[in-house]
Amino acid sequence: MAEPISLADFAELARAVLPAAVWDFVNGGSGTETTLAGNRAALDRVAVLPRVLTGVDRPRTDAVLPGGTYAMPVAVAPMAYQKLLHADGEPALAAAARTAGVPYVASTLSSTPIEEIAAAGGTVWFQLYWLRDRGLVADLLDRAHSAGCAAVMVTVDVPVLGRRLRDVRNGFALPPHVSAANLPEGRDELAHQGTPGVSAVAAHTSAVFAPALSWADLAWLRARTTLPLLVKGVLDPRDAVRAAETGVDAVVVSNHGGRQLDGAPAAVAVLPEVVAAVGERCAVLLDSGVRNGTDVLRALALGAAGVLVGRPLLWALAAGGRAGAEAALALLAAELRDALTLTGCADPAAARHLRTLIGG
Repeated sequence: MAEPISLADFAELARAVLPAAVWDFVNGGSGTETTLAGNRAALDRVAVLPRVLTGVDRPRTDAVLPGGTYAMPVAVAPMAYQKLLHADGEPALAAAARTAGVPYVASTLSSTPIEEIAAAGGTVWFQLYWLRDRGLVADLLDRAHSAGCAAVMVTVDVPVLGRRLRDVRNGFALPPHVSAANLPEGRDELAHQGTPGVSAVAAHTSAVFAPALSWADLAWLRARTTLPLLVKGVLDPRDAVRAAETGVDAVVVSNHGGRQLDGAPAAVAVLPEVVAAVGERCAVLLDSGVRNGTDVLRALALGAAGVLVGRPLLWALAAGGRAGAEAALALLAAELRDALTLTGCADPAAARHLRTLIGG
C-alpha cells in the first residue's frame, strides 16, 4: 500500500499485520454495532458553513484544554492494552503525542505501568476506572500524582463492559505477554483465561470494576485530587450539569466509541445540548468517531473545546510503532490546518463561532 495520506489509510495497514481477534477487539462495538456505525454517520451529517474574505493565511492550531495550551485541540484517548498492537505499546504512542504537542491519556488498563508511560510522554493524563477496591483506586491516584500526570480523567460509563459480540465469538483473551500492568500481580488472571464463547476481558472487568459508581464517589475524587478532573462518558445534559456542579474541569461527551450501550446516541448528536447545558461552568470535549481534521473542526463548531482521538492512532501504532503514530498525528494537524484555512478561521477558537447545518 502507498504511504498513508489520511488516518483512514492506517486501518488497512494495521489489519494486514494484526491477528484477526485483536483487530476485532480494537475495531468492534457492542451488540449489533448500531452506535458504532452511528458515530461516523452522525459526524458526516454535520456540515460547516465556511466564512470568506477573512484574510487568514496560515492559521494556528494551538488550543486551550484542561491544564494548559497544546499544539492542537486534541488528546490521545485512553485505550487499554496497547502492547496488543505493537511491542512498544503505550510508551511509543505517548512519545508520539509528545512530538505532536498533545496530551496522552494513559488508561488504568495500560499494558505498561503509568510511571513508564509518564517518562516517555510529554503531557500525560491518567484515566481512572473505578475499581471495587477503593484502596487500589487511591493508590492509582497517588501513583499518577507521583508520576507527574497533569490531569485525571474518570470514565463513568462502564459499570459493566458492553456485550461485544466479536470478542464473545472469538473467545478473546489477552496473550501472556500483555497484562494490566497498573494492577497488582495476579489481579488480571481472568483476562488471560480463554474460553469458547466468553470474552475473558469482560470477565476480568466484571470482577474488578465497581458497578455502582455514584455522584458521592465523584465528589470524593474531586476532593482527593487538585489536578484538573475530567469526566468521560457523559451523554445526558443533566449529567453534564451535575458533573459541572461537582467541580469537574471538563466533561467528555462519549459513548465509548460504540462499545458500551448499543442504541445510545451518536456522541456528536448530543454535543450541542451538553455545551448549552453547562455553559461556562466547565469545558466540553468530544470522543467517539473522530477520524480526521474535519471532524475536529465539526466538534469545535458545535461548541467543543477539543476532541479525543482513539482507534486511528492504534491503527497507526500497529502499522508503524512510534513512527506510525507520529505520522498519523502529523496528518491530523495538517488536516486541521486545512479545515481552518478553508473556513476562514485564524485558530481553533474562531472555529467555535462557525455555523453548522445538520444533514446539509
